[in-house]
This record gives sequence, C-alpha cells and structure tokens, in this order.
Amino acid sequence: MKQKSPPKLYFNSMRNLLLCCLLGMLSGPALAQYGTSNSHTYFPPKGTWDERSQTVMGLDTAKISAAIQMARDNESKASRNLEVAQLESFWGEPFLERVGPFADRGDATGIIVYKGYIVAKWGDPSRVEMTNSVTKSFLSTVVGLAVDHGLIGSVNDTVEKYMAPVEIFHPGSAEQITNEPVQPGLIYPFASPHNRLLTWDVMLRQTSDWEGTLWGKPDWADRPGGSPDSAINRPRNQPGAVWKYNDVRVNALALATTNVWRKPLPQVLKTYIMDPIGASDTWRWMGYRNSWIVLDGQPVQSVSGGGHWGGGMFINAYDMARFGLLTLHKGNWAGQQLISENWVRQALTPTTANTGYGYMNWFLNTDKELFPSAPESAFAHIGNGTNMIYVDPDHDLVVVVRWIGSKGMDKVIKLILEALPGTTGTQK
Repeated sequence: MKQKSPPKLYFNSMRNLLLCCLLGMLSGPALAQYGTSNSHTYFPPKGTWDERSQTVMGLDTAKISAAIQMARDNESKASRNLEVAQLESFWGEPFLERVGPFADRGDATGIIVYKGYIVAKWGDPSRVEMTNSVTKSFLSTVVGLAVDHGLIGSVNDTVEKYMAPVEIFHPGSAEQITNEPVQPGLIYPFASPHNRLLTWDVMLRQTSDWEGTLWGKPDWADRPGGSPDSAINRPRNQPGAVWKYNDVRVNALALATTNVWRKPLPQVLKTYIMDPIGASDTWRWMGYRNSWIVLDGQPVQSVSGGGHWGGGMFINAYDMARFGLLTLHKGNWAGQQLISENWVRQALTPTTANTGYGYMNWFLNTDKELFPSAPESAFAHIGNGTNMIYVDPDHDLVVVVRWIGSKGMDKVIKLILEALPGTTGTQK
C-alpha cells in the first residue's frame, strides 16, 4: 500500500517547533551577543566589541572624520603630566598637596558607539588613565546599588542614621607599633548639628553644604569663594538650597557608602556592574594614602570620588563606553537589570539648585545649555580633562571623548549628530 505524504499542517507544525527551539537557544544574553535584526539590542561580550562600517550603518563618513579631527584640534592645552595639570587648574587653592596617585596621560582619544556597535575610534582607547570626576558616576552607582539591595531604605533618609564610628587606620612597622603605640582615632563625619540633617539625596546632588575636614582636606578649602576666615565662618545653607561642587563632600559620601556596604567600593562595583558589562580587568579605583579605615577588623581604603588630590578611577575608554551603554539602556545589560530603572530615573532628575545636574556626576542637557546641538534628553558623565561619556537615548548613541577642551565638546557632538541617518544638524 502506497504511504500517503504527511499533510501540510504537519510540516508547518514541525517547522514552528524547530524555530521555537532555535529561538530558545539564542534567547537572553546569547541573542543580545550575536545581534538580531533589531541591532540596538547588541551588547558587547567581555574581551571583544563588534565594529561596524560607517557606510553600512548609514553614517556620513565625512562628518565622522570631521568630528574626530575636531576632537583632536580641540585637545586640552593642559599639561600631560596630570599632577601639573591639577596644579594649573586649582592654583592658589589651599591644602592642594596631593594625597593620591597621578599619572601622565596619552593622546586625545575617543570612541563612537552607535546602536551598540563601535563605528569609529581614535587615539589609544585601551590606555588606562585617570578619568577624574567621571569617578563620581561610579560612586553614585554604588549608592544606587545599596538602595536596590535594601542597605539604604531611602535616599531621603539621613546619612547619620546609617553611620557607625569610623576608626582611622594608621599603618606602620611592627617596631613603630611596639615602641610608639598610637591608638587610632575615631571620626564621626555626620555628627555635627548641620551634618546630622543631611540626606543621601542632598549628598548625591552636591547640595549638602557638609562641613568638616576629611583626609586632611577641609571642606572650605575646595574651590573657596573668599578668604579662609569667611569660608570657615560662613553661614550654613539649608540642605538642598545651594549647589556647590566639592570633592571633600564627595569623599564623605564615599566613606558613608563604604560604611553601609562594609566592604571596599571597588569590589562592589566589580561584582555588580563592571564584570556583568564585560569590562576589562585593567580599571582601578583608588583613594588616598591617608584614607584607610579599620572595617570589621580589616584595613580598607575609602576611595575618592575624583582626582582633585590624586586617585579616583583609572580606566580605559572601552570600559567608559560600556558604562555609558549601560546608562543608555537605563541600567539594563543584555536583559539583566544591573541597577534599577528607577535609580537611573532619579539620577536624571534635575537638582532644584542646579537644573543641569542630576546625581553626581550625571550632567543634564536641561534647556540644551550643556549641548546646544543635542536633544534635551541627552546627558553626560563628565570629569576634568575633559573626560566625557556622552549618552543620547534619542539616537542610540554613546560617545567617549578624552582630553578635549570644554569649548570643543558640543562641536564634536554636533558633527556626530549630523552624520547620523535622517538628521540635518542641530536637534529640535
């Protein structure tokens, strides 16, 4: 008896079953790694990053070349010896002596990431260098992780509520300890009547007016507005009322966050952010030689939030771009929510006393003041140098630019935006 052919419905069912199995094998991170027809879902795996032709991605190659040349032409004129550069930036500031490491920088460097793919790069993106106050964005991220993990109940809680006495670690040889016994002192960074009122939110927004001396640096000595006497005896502003960029206060936040996590912040960042986004193993987050504390019986360095007196994050441009891509996707990496979308939303909420600033160091493009050529929704993580991670959700774009003069920042972004398909220059 002649066997009948299986009905068409059978073939369709088997085809659909095989298709579902294939999609299941490529779901989640695997699907994101190898890309789909929706290219913006691509996330680079550790150790590699796909590069796409500018022509294939629909970019104007002449405009991209012009943007790169613009970045090079506007390279910072400050010394490549970054310790000297800091002295040049803050000359005349008291207590300027370095307490953390510095390093010489290399050439002007950058990366353009469009829809997740690298479409252009220049300089030496693999070179590990100081990133100065971009470090603050990593600091605010580990604060956000503490909130997400329930270690901090609310950013509107006072910091003092979470603080234990901090024991300063005084390293020395065994002979010194034997012959010259020194009892490490205790410090209480949030115990004064003013500091007791400060919340995590005002510390993150640089509107705290925190008072005190930390790691040998008094708060009034950072970018003083007048004489030492007037700065020391100034009236204290209500928390949230006045914005002032101040690295002593940033370092007080880093110390408080270390107290909450009860472990070094670089370990927290590595575990929850840098390893999951496939960052290299070459970045280092450093503090000061005198910012060591005793934490649960172990010496731990309280890291700094920038390079004002040395230290901070030393990182390459590729790892900066990965962090920018994470913030572009609202804390999500290849389907894994590493930091809550709610935290990213808070970080992008304008500060009342400075509407161009969210949480440190998320600079907003409110009223298009920072980047006149970019959408108002764009934002950037910025540090001295200038080091910049530009993030543009409207255009699925991340741009890292290192060692550019501040006047060249918008010029470079303008040319890159003009190179994108369907754009005609200044964004509406």
